[in-house]
Amino acid sequence: MGVRSLSGSLLYFMLPKKRPVEAEEAPDTSIPDSSSLKKKQVDCDLEPTVICNKNNCVTGSCSNTDNETNNHCKEEDLIMAPGDSNPMEIDEDLHSRQLAVYGRETMRRLFGSNVLVSGMHGLGAEIAKNLILAGVKALASVQKLQDLNNAVSIYTLTTELTTEQLSKFQAVVFTDLNLDKAIEFNDYCHNHKPPISFIKAEVRGLFGSVFCDFGPEFTVFDVDGEDPHTGIIASISNDNPALVSCVDDERLEFQDGDLVVFSEVKGMTELNDGKPRKIKNARPYSFTLEEDTTNFSTYEKGGIVTQAKQSKVLNFKPLREAIKYPGEFLLSDFSKFDRPPLLHLAFQALDKFVSEIGRFPVAGSEEDAQKLISQASQINENSGDARVEDINPKLLRHFAFGARAVLNPMAAMFGGLVGQEVVKACSGKFHPLYQFFYFDSVESLPTANLDPSDFKPVNSRYDAQISVFGSKLQKKLEDAELFVVGSGALGCEFLKNLALMGVSCGKQGKLTITDDDVIEKSNLSRQFLFRDWNIGQAKSTVAASAAALINPHLRIEALQNRVGSQTENVFDDTFWENLTAVVNALDNVNARLYVDQRCLYFQKPLLESGTLGAKCNTQMVIPHLTENYGASRDPPEKQAPMCTVHSFPHNIDHCLTWARSEFEGLVEKTPAEVNAYLSNPVEYINAMNKAGDAQSRDTLEHVLECLEKEKCDTFQDCITWARLRFEDYFADRVKQLIFTFPEEASTSTGAPFWSAPKRFPHPLQFSVVDPSHLNFVVAASILRAETFGISIPEWVKHPKTMAEAVGKVTVPEFQPREDVKIETDEKATTLSSASVDDAAVINELIRKLEQCRKKLPPGFRMMPIQFEKDDDTNYHMDMIAGLANMRARNYSIPEVDKLKAKFIAGRIIPAIATSTAMATGLVCLELYKVLDGGHKVEDYRNTFANLALPLFSMAEPVPPKELLQWLKYKGLDAYSISHGSCLLYNSMFPRHRDRMDRKVVDLVREVAKVELPAYRHHFDVVVACEDDEGNDVDIPPVSIYFS
Repeated sequence: MGVRSLSGSLLYFMLPKKRPVEAEEAPDTSIPDSSSLKKKQVDCDLEPTVICNKNNCVTGSCSNTDNETNNHCKEEDLIMAPGDSNPMEIDEDLHSRQLAVYGRETMRRLFGSNVLVSGMHGLGAEIAKNLILAGVKALASVQKLQDLNNAVSIYTLTTELTTEQLSKFQAVVFTDLNLDKAIEFNDYCHNHKPPISFIKAEVRGLFGSVFCDFGPEFTVFDVDGEDPHTGIIASISNDNPALVSCVDDERLEFQDGDLVVFSEVKGMTELNDGKPRKIKNARPYSFTLEEDTTNFSTYEKGGIVTQAKQSKVLNFKPLREAIKYPGEFLLSDFSKFDRPPLLHLAFQALDKFVSEIGRFPVAGSEEDAQKLISQASQINENSGDARVEDINPKLLRHFAFGARAVLNPMAAMFGGLVGQEVVKACSGKFHPLYQFFYFDSVESLPTANLDPSDFKPVNSRYDAQISVFGSKLQKKLEDAELFVVGSGALGCEFLKNLALMGVSCGKQGKLTITDDDVIEKSNLSRQFLFRDWNIGQAKSTVAASAAALINPHLRIEALQNRVGSQTENVFDDTFWENLTAVVNALDNVNARLYVDQRCLYFQKPLLESGTLGAKCNTQMVIPHLTENYGASRDPPEKQAPMCTVHSFPHNIDHCLTWARSEFEGLVEKTPAEVNAYLSNPVEYINAMNKAGDAQSRDTLEHVLECLEKEKCDTFQDCITWARLRFEDYFADRVKQLIFTFPEEASTSTGAPFWSAPKRFPHPLQFSVVDPSHLNFVVAASILRAETFGISIPEWVKHPKTMAEAVGKVTVPEFQPREDVKIETDEKATTLSSASVDDAAVINELIRKLEQCRKKLPPGFRMMPIQFEKDDDTNYHMDMIAGLANMRARNYSIPEVDKLKAKFIAGRIIPAIATSTAMATGLVCLELYKVLDGGHKVEDYRNTFANLALPLFSMAEPVPPKELLQWLKYKGLDAYSISHGSCLLYNSMFPRHRDRMDRKVVDLVREVAKVELPAYRHHFDVVVACEDDEGNDVDIPPVSIYFS
């Protein structure tokens, strides 16, 4: 198969069959029977979604023929339907990570958008896959793609596409359209009322282009997708202009020209009118307000300043105008500053070549390459002010050689980019690409010169790839032994890419994938190798089976082991030594650091990547060429002081942190402690006596409370417990706090105690007619009943009956105490205060516990509840959101809905399919370089991209740290280095300072006179070092690897 066989395999896989296909057979396009689909039917009034492909192609599989052209002819077009403007119910369990990026309003706009994707080859299939996962209606063959999202109606269009047909859609995407036809379609879309967003995208070998036109006036509602920046006001001057200072709790993120609104300002209440005001002279903790406040009231205290995000109107030019006057190009790689104008020229020359010859240039054909270069030169001469000084024939030659190929990594990268642009077009969320984007990864080509015969097709599914890289690199790909760590969103994309590239598909190849997690419903919106009937199954096993359907030659082994020190018997030295490279697809830093250390020790290339919402990054760790992943780390996230979280919250994050902590203490930790005590009382008591500290005292108090005063035997007991918890948390504790620190209280320096950022609280008065009060009691009583194994009556769901049960609870009157100590020290790490009589108190608690235990029924145990954020029926988030919002109400902090509470308390990482696809595409472009083996550090690229802006920043990786720098990073100051009996460096000797810029291997050879044989690639040195306080630190010998 040729170029399009790659996309054909992808389309085949989109709906896994229960039976494998033979290696080189065309995909089975029959409709599976209903028993193999197991679909969950979704009720929604959606118009159909359609996808386009050429009429001379079988759905999902196209041959790469010499007579192919990019004329529109009859296209099989994918239409993504949605069409009904009525608000749709969003499945929050399925789309929770995507909702964290887009929000409900954007998701509803996506669900109501009709989209056309024309050209279902590699790029079109990738775009459609990402859009279907997002919920925009999209893509070609129903049988292959429908199962990605049952809520999307998908149909194919096989009639000749006309301009009139475009009027049904909010956005249209063309991936295989010549320039003349593109101009015709774009003119229609640009002038249509309302305008139809038009995107033209192409991937040609290692080169790609995108053009966007969203109409004469396109409104962007949210330019960057970030939450509005805020600040807590400390003072406002009566000046012209006014100076606003904020507390130094957190740095301000405002910029000059931003608009802000004020709220909760005491004294200068004129600012509380909700009117946006412009600022200037933005500083880390202050800014100037472009307003005269001379005659305003005097500022007293308090106040929040919040960024007022503004919409933006973009005026797009149509393609016929933009092609001549493209304006500024979006750059991806600043080392290629002059590349976009050249590629703008190259793609025009290619279009002219195809229109004249009727085919794409042949790989390795110097004649075709020279003709394309000649055409580019002619176009350049007629370009006027846009003329390029140097058309770079060498680059255009590479461009011509690969023009017929659609490479999977390029399709994946551009599929993510274009998919995100469609989302922007349909929703107005994020800033669109304006208007041309060009990209190349010519550095991925093999370093050795190739003979034209290397590019010749060998009648395999990899002929397109061979036409770019040659057969030698293809053999290296097939024989690679790869380790993919993780099979979540990144892992699924990687497996698909690797299978389509033919990695580990040869007789010598092997791909090992491991993941200890199982599939959950929330995975299905991004991890596209999984289906709803896979929920509960091992991720790695399902993903490996799906990847084998994409490419039956893939030699893959799936494991369910976490990679770490505990599994070094599984991933032993032999395993690591046999690897060609490692690809990380992880979602936590600690696991990444462990794999990084393993790769560093065994000298294996590590390809690292990660995503956060619309952002993604990649990092290449190449032995002897680049620094490792752990060589530089982000600073730790700032944690709120414990006293702030527990007594003085001033934002909803503080409230949710406290709520999650209380939830875990009440329904998980304390019941687990009860069981630990009851399982082995003697051992438990001995451990508590041995510790004898305030924490042990508190733990015993909670266990005793649970088994004595707060023990529940009936569901009414659980209701009583929940109602009294409400009173304790939101009334009594607040009364005690404001008794200890009245509103007029002062600090030891005479300053007001309740000054910003502190917020003065107010106790709540419980009311059964307040739904939030009653909902908290419902959730808390149900979970309390679960921990005691008490059956839950049906009437708990009826507010009237529940209110009557709550009304039976007697709430004792609270009296504040004088002797209560409330922690105010921001450096305190615990709220438990040590006491001289802790041991005596612990002994008394143990005595009472022993008495209590004797009264319990035989075999009594509690049932601890582990927090599960992704099940909306378990009342976990209901209780946490209730705890947080009632506390927020105490402190006059804006409350949040349960979904927002889930994002924060559940520490959900925002994730979307588009940024994941882009990251994996970029990594696989680097994999070509790694497996080729001859590239220099300047050939590799680390990338940071933000699809919301959009922003691309590609840079050469940082070289590895020198030995002394590496030790310094570890917190060690080396003053002496020796090899054997020879001293290589000592900081006391002035002459040795000249050696600091030398390589250690050179010093070993020259100073120690050591002959290092050709088969040796490392040696050991002994390092004498001290810590930051000047104390000597003994460390083992340090192994130095060299090339």
